[in-house]
Amino acid sequence: MAGRLAGKVAIVTGSSSGIGQSIAIRYAQEGANVVVDYRKRPEGADDTKKQVESAGAKAVVVQADVSKHADTQKLVDQAWQQLGRCDILVNNAGVEKGADFWDVTEQDYDTVLNVNLKGAFFLAQAFVRRLRDAKLPGRIINISSVHEDMAFPHFSTYCASKGGMRMLTRDLAVELGPIGITINNIAPGAIATPINKSLLEDKEKLNALLKNIPLGRLGTCDDVSALAAFLASDEAAYITGSTHVVDGGLMVSYHEQ
Repeated sequence: MAGRLAGKVAIVTGSSSGIGQSIAIRYAQEGANVVVDYRKRPEGADDTKKQVESAGAKAVVVQADVSKHADTQKLVDQAWQQLGRCDILVNNAGVEKGADFWDVTEQDYDTVLNVNLKGAFFLAQAFVRRLRDAKLPGRIINISSVHEDMAFPHFSTYCASKGGMRMLTRDLAVELGPIGITINNIAPGAIATPINKSLLEDKEKLNALLKNIPLGRLGTCDDVSALAAFLASDEAAYITGSTHVVDGGLMVSYHEQ
């Protein structure tokens, strides 16, 4: 199949909906076979699988909770067993839990950090080990957030996880570069996805947010997946350790009302 990712295999975590689903489908359109990961929504994963296959690529659906170490290993093993290799990892699975800092529970802290940071860490580790042993290059793309750098009051756990992801990416760029593996973050701003459902339904909050976005609209999942396709391709071979912001200008414009 022609395309920038022809012959490649990608794991996309959290690809049963939203940004992850969009990336999986875009990769298939670019020629890659895809491991579709889901935690709770098999029907969403099946929908992604159908769309990947209709783009002419192969799809393997794997249920895996990235907060569990064994499941991160399972994802990589399934890619190699069922599709013969794994060249691209997209750490997209993420959760957020809002609370005043003084009300954050240990359980909520663990839920957010274990998915957003621990999961990305150990899945990348399993991915890298297989590539290192096979002496193959690879690409890691983390779906971070503008909140790896921008304060988000009442979401301290989310900010901590994304800030950790930013530093991890910079550190691993140095460590993995010599073995031919690049790693980059994509930092979406306000994107119309299921995680933002309550915002989309609150007209007053939405309008206040749009005033802070110079382009005057929310982003789409396709705005993110287009960049993810580029970063996974040979065109991005000399880019590593970077965060690429997709936010319509929010970060440079934002100010509290």
